[in-house]
Amino acid sequence: MIDDAEVLVIEDDDDVRLGCLQAFALEGVRALGFNSVERMPRALPRDRCLVVVSDIRLPGMDGTTLLRQLVERDPDLPVILITGHGDVQTAVQAMKDGAYDFVQKPFKTCQLVAMTKRALEKRKLALEITQLRHRLAVIGGLESRIIGRAQSITELRELVQKVAAMPTDVMILGETGTGKELIARCLHDLSGRKGPFVALNCGGLPETLFESEIFGHEAGSFSGAAKQRIGKIEHAHGGTLFLDEIESMPMAMQVKFLRVLQERVVERLGSNQLIPVDFRVIAATKADLLALSEEGKFRADLHFRLNVATIDLPPLRARREDIPLLFDTFVNQAAVRLNQAPPPVKDAVIRELLVHNWPGNVRELRNQAERYVLGLRTAPEGAVADGPLSLTSAVEAFERGLIVEELRRNDGNMSRTAVALQVPKTTLFGKIRKHEIPVQNEA
Repeated sequence: MIDDAEVLVIEDDDDVRLGCLQAFALEGVRALGFNSVERMPRALPRDRCLVVVSDIRLPGMDGTTLLRQLVERDPDLPVILITGHGDVQTAVQAMKDGAYDFVQKPFKTCQLVAMTKRALEKRKLALEITQLRHRLAVIGGLESRIIGRAQSITELRELVQKVAAMPTDVMILGETGTGKELIARCLHDLSGRKGPFVALNCGGLPETLFESEIFGHEAGSFSGAAKQRIGKIEHAHGGTLFLDEIESMPMAMQVKFLRVLQERVVERLGSNQLIPVDFRVIAATKADLLALSEEGKFRADLHFRLNVATIDLPPLRARREDIPLLFDTFVNQAAVRLNQAPPPVKDAVIRELLVHNWPGNVRELRNQAERYVLGLRTAPEGAVADGPLSLTSAVEAFERGLIVEELRRNDGNMSRTAVALQVPKTTLFGKIRKHEIPVQNEA
């Protein structure tokens, strides 16, 4: 299979092709051979450490045409051309067009192997640079994904960057609406794992379908199984499996899933074949799994197996100073999505938002922003999670939120912020210390 290959050799001369493949095999380089361009795979993966070795003169599409197509799709893919004596000028031109190198017939296979190994090293380095640039871009964009200036959010971004690089499984704890899937996706994007991000809500599946959904099944393994199905675990090979509401996983499935976690093999329903899988698990829950395990409602061994690295998400009411920034961001996002002009956010609206207790957390605030763009009622309704705030707490939350927002508008400049809030600079300093607001620019 091409998934196991490092070199693709396209050569119509059977003896030359076989000699190349044997030379690569003796050097421990995995190679596949084809007698024409038409027989090789047309879509080569751009994230693979792969080199193409092709003769220039071939039946059907020739090597130079193949080179142009490959360079257009993937400029970093090394292509080595095999040329006859009369094709040297063509090969030189091919080098200008993007070929890595060429060898002239007759050639020593050791020469081709050494050249190919250098090309593989170059390809590997190019892939590492691309991956590093991607990770740096994701890290740089983390503030635009995990929004907030509260100390807890600053620490959360740092923790996400740290944990993402680790190969360990992760448990995300947080109330409904705090952004558990967002954090899981950030962890995956920063991890450098090449496989997909596969999400499964354990609470959204009936127990009768759960096993087939997560483990997969063979055709005819049960009534209605007309064809083979790849389960979520197998689909996540090379990537991340995100299990939301893990506390809802049926007890019978917990036993089987624990085995998969320990041995990293999966067995489809109706099959006896064990399939090796390389995947990272990120589980999320709003429940206390330890308490559930003590009550016999969740397996303690699965809890301890998953709970290697833990990320605890703060509820919105614990970081009220972020509410103005979040609401403003969500209003602008909703306006773009709804093709509407973003309405100005009035101070009275912010005051209403700051004193609400947000049982639905960031998700509830996002919905509130969309209603605001649509011109619907803006005051949050419904019962709050822990009862109304005391007057003192409401005033302090409002004061802290105003100061943080005004500091943001003035790029952290203390003097301009004091003028905007119409308070002496010494008073502003005192309130910043009282509310423990981080300040970068004290001018």
